[in-house]
Amino acid sequence: MEVGNHTSVTEFIILGLTENATACVILFIVFLGIYVVTLMGNVSIIMLIRSSPQLHTPMYLFLCHLAFVDIGESSTVTPVMLTGFLKTGTSISVAGCTAQLCSMVKFGTAECFLLAAMAYDRYVAICSPLLYSTHMSPRTYILLVGMSYLGGCVNAWTFTGCLLSLSFCGPNQVDHFFCDFSPLLKISCSDISIIEIIPSVSSGSIIVVTVFVISVSYICILITILKMHSAEGRHKAFSTCTSHLTAVTLYYGTITFIYVMPKSSYSTDQNKVVSVFYTVVIPMLNPFIYSLRNRDVKEALRKAIVRLHS
Repeated sequence: MEVGNHTSVTEFIILGLTENATACVILFIVFLGIYVVTLMGNVSIIMLIRSSPQLHTPMYLFLCHLAFVDIGESSTVTPVMLTGFLKTGTSISVAGCTAQLCSMVKFGTAECFLLAAMAYDRYVAICSPLLYSTHMSPRTYILLVGMSYLGGCVNAWTFTGCLLSLSFCGPNQVDHFFCDFSPLLKISCSDISIIEIIPSVSSGSIIVVTVFVISVSYICILITILKMHSAEGRHKAFSTCTSHLTAVTLYYGTITFIYVMPKSSYSTDQNKVVSVFYTVVIPMLNPFIYSLRNRDVKEALRKAIVRLHS
């Protein structure tokens, strides 16, 4: 498959994180362990929520989709990264590279929208508890989840369309551990002055909109919590938001660095480190962030264990 009308490159060589043989062995073991934990943690969250009727609420169903998105995000990147540790320079076809970028952006964008939907869910639950069943009806939940995946697809098509308009007629070595848009721009022989801006505008717009929803939701939540007379009520309200705020801070901090900040403001090595964090590490952390301090999840897990041993 060719990209653009003047493409002579038929495959790319992914250079990976490092060429040091000793470091490759160590990193292979580390990231293989992280990937296994990611799969086990997120699959466990999905299975636990699906098998526990008490968790069949929008809050946990959103979490179920977040776990699915994290599996997709990690599985898009990690296998290629692990292959790169086993041999110097992993080859990937142009079509495969395009598919990887499309998949990565789709899952990453869907996560942004899901985090915003979860913030809105917490806002309704804390600020309007009596109207929760009305404002977060099954229809609303399905609409928010559908919009999250649709938004992911639209942004992925934007990135893919920009990539397909580029020509690659010279070097084919991608200085990264997966087919990210920025390093692909560097080896293109096309005029990238406009193509470089479009994905940044698209991603930046999504980040601004979703951060706005999250910020407004939590400002309203904070005002409501401060008005509560019961210390126990304030503590319970804060505890239900802590996990989500932690996940939001980690995820938005890294994707803003990669997709919104000017490329000249950071080096390729910094890009790689931050990319590892949001594509590999955060999908592993999310199941722990949302379960370790969540009483409902821990209680459902205890009941599941009892059922297995009974």
